[in-house]
Amino acid sequence: MTLAIAIRHRLGAITLDARFEAPPGVTALFGRSGSGKTSLVSAVAGLLSPEEGRVSIEDTVLLDTASRIRVPAHRRRFGYVFQEPRLFPHLTVAQNLAYGQRFLPRGVRPEPLEPIVDLLGIAPLVNRRPATLSGGERQRVAIGRALLSSPRALLMDEPLSALDDERKADILPYLERLCRQTRIPILYVSHALQEIALLADRVVMLEAGRVVAEGPVSTLLSTATLADRLGRKEAGAVIEAVLEGEEDGLARLRTATGHMLRIPGLRAMRGAPIRLFVPARDVMIALDHPQGLSALNILPATLVEMKPSEEGTVDLTLDCAGTRLLSRITTHSARSLGLTVGLPLHAVIKSVALAR
Repeated sequence: MTLAIAIRHRLGAITLDARFEAPPGVTALFGRSGSGKTSLVSAVAGLLSPEEGRVSIEDTVLLDTASRIRVPAHRRRFGYVFQEPRLFPHLTVAQNLAYGQRFLPRGVRPEPLEPIVDLLGIAPLVNRRPATLSGGERQRVAIGRALLSSPRALLMDEPLSALDDERKADILPYLERLCRQTRIPILYVSHALQEIALLADRVVMLEAGRVVAEGPVSTLLSTATLADRLGRKEAGAVIEAVLEGEEDGLARLRTATGHMLRIPGLRAMRGAPIRLFVPARDVMIALDHPQGLSALNILPATLVEMKPSEEGTVDLTLDCAGTRLLSRITTHSARSLGLTVGLPLHAVIKSVALAR
């Protein structure tokens, strides 16, 4: 089931002009504030009526301005999770969860309650009211309500932006599990890169209303060209790995290309797939294998691209036997090391930089 989107609409000083497809899994809409992410999702949901556009899912056309087709929002069967949970305060959690099932069309079977309650870890909450829940718990209930409406697609507009760091840490494992197990198209809006790196399968990057890049998260986020757009604090690379065990309090992770990484503070089942985000600012470069360092993760690499960045820095794209890393170092350091494309070197990664 693929969601096909083509929207054109004036938004003040910019024009939203986006065309892409969202297959089953998580397609992240990424961009800075004001890039048109929320307006685009609102147009897909039917909450905003665009000047031109077409939205379809499989063979069902929901919007086609050329043919004057505009299916209203309540008939599109899209689950929408807003920045705020928007739960009914006078209803229990169980009643909030079941609310969306009232509007299912005839012939559509409602989703069973128990698997979604278990997936989101909200079974102990079902008899409570929203006022007694934490922010993370309320947002999990809002996600459950959207899923229980038997949606053809799920639209999530920065669902963690209203939460503090502690509440985000509480809800992220549930979101990760949801994104791995739900095989419908999910549009996930965010401007938090580490959130995108953890949850998304594909990324569509918006800038001033236009799509400037799209592709798999593991390749798109690990390119120096995109690093220019992200800025010096946000650029980094995504690494897929599997948990092999634990030693001296460190989790041992094996990457898809066979490299072993060691990181602290990770609790998961042996064999569990783990996705890591490594910021470019936390990858150092050495010409020879360094000795006497506290850093545990040192990977042999080849320099495949050098790109001048901002404020006297250079973005380096490194190939570690198939695993791509980004490193951002000063222009002075690059010149002192005599770096050139094709040069073999070593990438030194701080263990604390590797976080789920």
